[in-house]
Amino acid sequence: MKVVILCGGKGTRFKEQTELRPKPMIEVAGRPILWHIMSYYASFGFDDFVLCLGYRAEVIKRYFLDFAALSGDFTVDLGQGGKLTLHNPPEARWRVTCVDTGEEAMTGARLRRVGRHLDEDDFMLTYGDGLCDVDLKALLAFHRSHGKIGTVTGVRPQSRFGELLTDGERVDRFSEKPAVTEGWINGGFFVFRKAMLEYVRDDDACTLEREPLEQLAADDQLRIHRHEGFWQCMDTYRDLQLLERAWTGGAAPWRKW
Repeated sequence: MKVVILCGGKGTRFKEQTELRPKPMIEVAGRPILWHIMSYYASFGFDDFVLCLGYRAEVIKRYFLDFAALSGDFTVDLGQGGKLTLHNPPEARWRVTCVDTGEEAMTGARLRRVGRHLDEDDFMLTYGDGLCDVDLKALLAFHRSHGKIGTVTGVRPQSRFGELLTDGERVDRFSEKPAVTEGWINGGFFVFRKAMLEYVRDDDACTLEREPLEQLAADDQLRIHRHEGFWQCMDTYRDLQLLERAWTGGAAPWRKW
């Protein structure tokens, strides 16, 4: 099964860090967040990736072209035309397809443009800037059980503000940045049937989260897989710090490898 990852955004909120690299290449604990996402999928056996590139596409292409050499020790024999011998090749056995989907394209257009690389009826899709500990095997089983075109993982994000639970003027309980308890948001981590490609257009302005998903829902073809566990996007520098602290503190729920 292919895993499509949207990697083409400019990451304008990380302007200083994304001037020379795309947002998915911002490092968490010394590795690009893209590597963390791919490692998580691979831990469930999903290791065939299609990367939708855009802004600074060459950075991600170069990363994977050099991945094996940069991951360990090697000998290069310049007398034999640069023959390369890897002494401790990486354990990752990923298959990575890099597709330049255009610097200005929105998410729907990017999906449409990688359609030719999706050769099975089902595929997974996520963003290149979010981590989660959703059970991907259970997500896939749920998707196949309902028979609809799309499944979206619904999550409850952490509030950015403390919550005061009161009784009149009395504060019964204070909770610092609790999980949101009302409603669900799109956490990414989708599963789609190939029929989803009929809902997206090869037009830079086509945004997956607008007309395509709205129409899918209107057609009764979208279901939610509710996830109460860990989920964290990386929209701001503060979010990056949260992920860094989780990793270095030994409490990184996405670390399944």
